[in-house]
Amino acid sequence: MKNIFAKIATMTATSAALTVAIAAGANNPAQAIDFKFDWLGNAGYSASGSFSYDETTAPTIISESGSGATNFLQSLNVSFSDPSNNPLGTYNTVTAGVSESDFFAFNFDTSTQSLFGSLNVGGGTGVIGEYFFSGTVGDSLFLRQDVDQQGTSITLDQNSGSIHVYQIPEPASVLGLLVFGVLGVGSTLKKKQASC
Repeated sequence: MKNIFAKIATMTATSAALTVAIAAGANNPAQAIDFKFDWLGNAGYSASGSFSYDETTAPTIISESGSGATNFLQSLNVSFSDPSNNPLGTYNTVTAGVSESDFFAFNFDTSTQSLFGSLNVGGGTGVIGEYFFSGTVGDSLFLRQDVDQQGTSITLDQNSGSIHVYQIPEPASVLGLLVFGVLGVGSTLKKKQASC
């Protein structure tokens, strides 16, 4: 009997936590939407990263460039790896709505959820040897390494401009999975009680 009361108490606590989470989401209409992107060059170098923006205020086309406060982008980071999957560097190109790179370029269509046009992310903060990822989506994208901070760089890899962008599951989806899990626990308890 104690075991049943403990399970009921656990279910009640979980339900209460879910109710609080749903209420908090309803009271906060600003909703950050997160995306990831992956790129693979012809020689096996790769780039992967993520970016976010507030979907309640963003226009259909988000275009950002240069250093300073961004218009809509809240964050953007990118990591680079060599063909053996050894990390080359990670860069927070945009943090809390501010770009640190003079060379930053980013264009995203929120309706098609795709990058387009000029792209330049990664380094750009004045450190010799930093990596950066640039070019034109759908044409040519390059992974380069700065040599002297005077405009000289070496190309490590490139591809035909192909880059994969995908949305990270929304908080509502995760919440739905939690609710589904609670319902599953309740169903299991009912089955156990029926068999006793």
